[in-house]
Amino acid sequence: MQSLHSDTIPRTIVVTGPTATGKTQLAVALARIFNGEIISADSRQVYTGMDIGTGKDLGDYGRGPNAVKHHLIDVVAPQDDFHLFLYLKLAWNALADCQRRGRLPIICGGTPLYINAMLNGYDLVGGQPDHALRQELADKPLAELVAILRQCAPPDLVARTDLGQPRRVIRAIEIARHATAFAPSQRLQQPLVIAPFFPRHVVHERIAARLDERLAHGLIDEVQRLHDQGLPWERLDWFGLEYRYVALFLQNKLSRVDMRDQLLIHIRQFCKRQDIWFRKLEREGTDIHWLDDQPIEQAKALAQLWINKQPLPEPTIKISQTLYGPKTQ
Repeated sequence: MQSLHSDTIPRTIVVTGPTATGKTQLAVALARIFNGEIISADSRQVYTGMDIGTGKDLGDYGRGPNAVKHHLIDVVAPQDDFHLFLYLKLAWNALADCQRRGRLPIICGGTPLYINAMLNGYDLVGGQPDHALRQELADKPLAELVAILRQCAPPDLVARTDLGQPRRVIRAIEIARHATAFAPSQRLQQPLVIAPFFPRHVVHERIAARLDERLAHGLIDEVQRLHDQGLPWERLDWFGLEYRYVALFLQNKLSRVDMRDQLLIHIRQFCKRQDIWFRKLEREGTDIHWLDDQPIEQAKALAQLWINKQPLPEPTIKISQTLYGPKTQ
């Protein structure tokens, strides 16, 4: 892995937040203003040929010589494995590359595992049992558990795990996901973390509109093409919700209406899990500046203060203190 001492790690902006909230547009706007480049933190955008389902939105970066440069998009074929430790190696290399050329690195994405590893470091230790995670994984088939493990764990942990035993695989996933910070040289130093904010019902509306747009603009054809190029249905299932449910439709296991409706429900559930993770991140001490009105202008003002090493205002929104419904006693 690229190793940077704490005094050489470039100052970095992190643009994150739930799905369908406009992270890419915000990150690109900042990159244009502050001579920056985007380092993706999305576990699926690394794969070539998976554009619509992963929401690469490559048009947002612009075209030709004036395009905003991006890293860690389209870096591996969908037939190949990609895991957290490879992501970290490539991300730290991209940070060093930006630093050498005097560009501002802007990490953009919503994959919690990747964002957390960059913010807080990653150390492969046992840790306490996570009963909520175990319950979440308990009903998943062994093949899906193994796929999750390969996605989030370094190869040496996968190699020493008995992949025929669901209990062992779940424990390995638990270890990988609850790795702890270990060395200042392996985490970002005083990053500016910003995120677009919308009320939950608005996010749900945006998710529905985005899903319908993707279905209308070739998502089904993209999944069929990937299968025609040799990806088995099981592999497409492993790539997540959009590919899983469209694959079920293409196998005549779901009607188009049921595919769309079930996919919408599960994407909204995924968004809720992201929300839980951001709450946890806040409670553990990370300041996230949630931007709810004219986010580009707010982000520009915050970034200018941060670049000038001036004090930042306290975040005006803390989702860890936001309730969705009546408070239970």
